[in-house]
Amino acid sequence: MLSQLKKISGKDCVKILCNKFGFSIIRQKGSHIVLKKDSSKGTIGTVVPNHKEIKIPTLKSVLKLGKIKEEEFSKFQ
Repeated sequence: MLSQLKKISGKDCVKILCNKFGFSIIRQKGSHIVLKKDSSKGTIGTVVPNHKEIKIPTLKSVLKLGKIKEEEFSKFQ
């Protein structure tokens, strides 16, 4: 299966996660932005590198941590 994900900046990734998936920024240390959201199954967290371009495997890891399907995320890219 070919991934529909495109390369995206860290800033844009955070915007999508916050605006479309209900995450909020907890803190930032260096180039890493820590996000979390509360769900019925508890707290879900993920870390986004604030780079000009996030590579696809890194983006997949961010989404996996945040329990977000790639198809869902790619709708907002």
